[in-house]
Amino acid sequence: MIRHSIIALTLAAAVHATPPNIILIMADDLGYGDLGCYGQKAIETPRLDRMAAEGRKFTQFYAGSTVCAPSRSVLMTGLHTGHTTVRGNASKHAGVKGLGGATGRVPLNDEDVTIAEVLKQAGYVTGMTGKWGLGEPGTSGEPNAQGFDEWFGFLNQRRAHNHYPDYLWKNRERVPMPENEKAEKNYSHDRFTDFALDFVRRHRDQPFFLYLPYCVPHDHYQLPPDDLRYMDRDWTKDEKSHAEMVTRLDRDVGRLLDLLDELKLSERTVVFFCSDNGAARRWEGRFDSSGELRGRKRDLTEGGLRSPMIVRWPGTVPAATVSTAPWWAADILPTCATLADVDSPAGLDGASVVPLLTCGGNALGERSFYWEFHERGFQQAARIGDWKAIVHGPGKPLELYHLAEDPGETKNLAATHPAEGGRLRDFIEGARTESKAWPQKPGSR
Repeated sequence: MIRHSIIALTLAAAVHATPPNIILIMADDLGYGDLGCYGQKAIETPRLDRMAAEGRKFTQFYAGSTVCAPSRSVLMTGLHTGHTTVRGNASKHAGVKGLGGATGRVPLNDEDVTIAEVLKQAGYVTGMTGKWGLGEPGTSGEPNAQGFDEWFGFLNQRRAHNHYPDYLWKNRERVPMPENEKAEKNYSHDRFTDFALDFVRRHRDQPFFLYLPYCVPHDHYQLPPDDLRYMDRDWTKDEKSHAEMVTRLDRDVGRLLDLLDELKLSERTVVFFCSDNGAARRWEGRFDSSGELRGRKRDLTEGGLRSPMIVRWPGTVPAATVSTAPWWAADILPTCATLADVDSPAGLDGASVVPLLTCGGNALGERSFYWEFHERGFQQAARIGDWKAIVHGPGKPLELYHLAEDPGETKNLAATHPAEGGRLRDFIEGARTESKAWPQKPGSR
């Protein structure tokens, strides 16, 4: 830990004079195995593969949750799903009616501190485009009320299922898209890329934070309007749409990286790329979107929680390197704070992983991670070191896996390793605080 502190302090001192721009790109429902650099064979992702070659690929990065809204809440606040405000897509006990029709939409509170608010303390201009999912219009959870100077996209995650919407939000104003009322013409993903490129151009001369939570390849599968590459394949319509959406995502990440190169900003900009949860569909035998991992979105197994993570920062993050060190979405806020040389809020569940970005190995030592999920009853999962536990409800037996030997979680070792199981059970039972919106007392032994 001493070495970790020295490295972090050294880098903080180095970036104090010229804090890096920070871009955080997050795909929607992109599986661990959906990119070529993570083993994909059927879908072309040359720009993200190149990003991995120009930076560091992480093989054990975890989303904050196995579904949309809580994953974004964990990322924005640095608090896991046992502590963060938004612990599910919708609550049966609190919240407001969303414009997508569903009730129980719980917004971030005024007291919540987001990445954008932390970076504004360091003088960053903050922008966001894509899917928010953490506050309806007029609530405390709107992006402009949570530290973002500029934003453009979907407030409501259910409305974001339609990539040809009749309107989007720009700050607190609706932007009509009447051309989509009778035909699918104006693809929201393309508008988000336009905003991102324009934001970078306009703020090239000052430190900026750009959060780019794209809505593809979410499983409401809709073909982009042009530049299609897979239409001659002997695949189903949904398979073609999924592949086209992934390749469109790849293309536009490349456009953003090219702009950084063009503006000579690449060595001054750290770019993170990840997904909000695991694959919506496994696509067995076609894309194998979860790779060797068990499960998918809405599961607390590795296929539901593990995400690609690529970090590019030429001259600082070593190129063409791979790290097996585990970390997660809750680490992004404190990592950004270290990069900007400002303090993180107290009591976070995440930690700065700057040493993992700049050095080899696992400089943070053994770590613990916690998740809970409320859509299928109350389920919990945790990881300590290489041990992973899942409990499918209060009073249910604990499943135990050793991820270093069994990343596919095929062998339940609870019966043969009671000491490790007890350690994980104790951690799970003490990991959360009660929530009015998602009330549930942890199960007893």
